[in-house]
Amino acid sequence: MSSTQFNKGPSYGLSAEVKNRLLSKYDPQEAEIQSWIEGLTRLSIGPDFQKGLKDGIISCTLMNKLQPCSVPKINRSMQNWHQLENLSNFIKAMVSYGMNPMDLFEANDLFESGNMTQVQMSLLALAGKAKTKGLQSGMDIGVKDSEKQERNFDDATMKAGQCVIGLQMGTNKCASQSGRTVYGTRRYLYDPKNHILPPMDHSTISLQMGTNKCASQVGMTAPGTRRHI
Repeated sequence: MSSTQFNKGPSYGLSAEVKNRLLSKYDPQEAEIQSWIEGLTRLSIGPDFQKGLKDGIISCTLMNKLQPCSVPKINRSMQNWHQLENLSNFIKAMVSYGMNPMDLFEANDLFESGNMTQVQMSLLALAGKAKTKGLQSGMDIGVKDSEKQERNFDDATMKAGQCVIGLQMGTNKCASQSGRTVYGTRRYLYDPKNHILPPMDHSTISLQMGTNKCASQVGMTAPGTRRHI
């Protein structure tokens, strides 16, 4: 839909703000899309992008250029239902061409100019799919799909990889058993290298277990006697 369609008089009842909002929805790549389609089909869309594609003739011709015989019959009639049938066949051909269903538009989006932004996004995605399939159109339009890269390893490499511990599981780099005692032996809680004196006897309570410093039995009753609260 061109900007001239919004300037046909007050019968539309659209304010200037609404007109600007509708016009701002359209992608500036519309001219590039039109040049890409016209270059492949050798057909002219004309000054109005929506009207030029409304009947579906150019769209179906485009699909037959990208994938021959994808649209076997193209209706040349000016009847609305014939034009809608062309658009429906064009959308079906895009699906068979490998388009993502999320990138498609509905026939009324183009026929009734309901959502021309979605139409342009679909045509851009179609150009990207054609580029992925190796089409050389002379125009850099559309985004090429990423290619899947498969790596095949032999059995020896696969077995060697089973012994590797991923960093997500931690690492044992620079780890050693230096300073560890034999299983079942006593572990002392003092370090002779730091000149910490060892405990004098088994009754010594280390600071790791707490301390009884300054503690006394003042006020404690004898075992077995009643304690008053």
